[in-house]
Amino acid sequence: MADMLHEAPQAPDSIPIPKEMAPVRTRAVFSASASSLGAHHAAPSPDMPITPRRRRPQLEDDSLRLIDDLTNRPMDPMFSDSRLDKRPKSAFRVWSTRAIVFIICIAVGFSGSIIVQILHTDPRKEIRSSLAKELTQQTKHLNTLNSEVSSLRVKVENQSKKLANTTKDDTLTYDEMATGTIPVTGPGITLTIANPLAANSDTTSGSLPRESSSNIRVVTDGDLQVFIQILWQAGAEAISINGYRLGVQTSVRTAGQTILVGVNQVQSPYKIQAIGDASALASAVGEKSQRSLYTTLKGAGIYPQITTSKSITLEAASSSDISYAERAN
Repeated sequence: MADMLHEAPQAPDSIPIPKEMAPVRTRAVFSASASSLGAHHAAPSPDMPITPRRRRPQLEDDSLRLIDDLTNRPMDPMFSDSRLDKRPKSAFRVWSTRAIVFIICIAVGFSGSIIVQILHTDPRKEIRSSLAKELTQQTKHLNTLNSEVSSLRVKVENQSKKLANTTKDDTLTYDEMATGTIPVTGPGITLTIANPLAANSDTTSGSLPRESSSNIRVVTDGDLQVFIQILWQAGAEAISINGYRLGVQTSVRTAGQTILVGVNQVQSPYKIQAIGDASALASAVGEKSQRSLYTTLKGAGIYPQITTSKSITLEAASSSDISYAERAN
């Protein structure tokens, strides 16, 4: 056993590497400081004791070879050479380098902030804003045309009276007031209902109330329809919302994110005017008669207000042409 241990081969100093894979260690000859570099190995001192060189174990695994290289040769020769450059640098070179780096950092930060701002902008907001403005213009134009139609209808009726030389039938007048084709006046009430203060009602910016405040309960077309139905049942003879008279062909509905009365856009606060017995109408839509409805609205921060008036004037409702209906015999 002792002979076998005595005859065992000693471990080599390093891992043997084939000649074709041997690394080529050269200095960074392409750098400007390579010419001034000399030997940087410490010379042995006579007083320094000579220690025997430690033998490295023989490694056969590639992963162990990598660990051995990282442990015993961690510094690249080119990096080691660059640290030996001791030539002094001028103050102009140092400060110019710092100024250039500072300018680059400012440019990168400014560009990054612009990119982030562009990414956070909503391109649909401008489209909604332009469509809202176009809808407002078209609504104004339609209102102008309706006013012209009403004035022309009045002229036609006056001319018909002159030509026929007869008084207008009371039954026809009653029917026209009931259908909303002529203006009416009389006592009644005004019910005002508005969105809660937490809702954003700025439609000019392109962010409509029901879109910017999705978690906030706002007044809907269903709420207006409920109040209108109660008023009709209570004996209202004429009703308008924000000045738009309700006729036989007038609807109250939601189109997209907007409430429309017929084809006219209305916004909060919504003012419902009704002509009839003021006390009966106020009692019908009051909190005592509609407790559950008022409880739901107050829970969302909506508080309807009712006022009575001795005289309310409502304009005629817009009417469309009849193309298919005919008088039955």
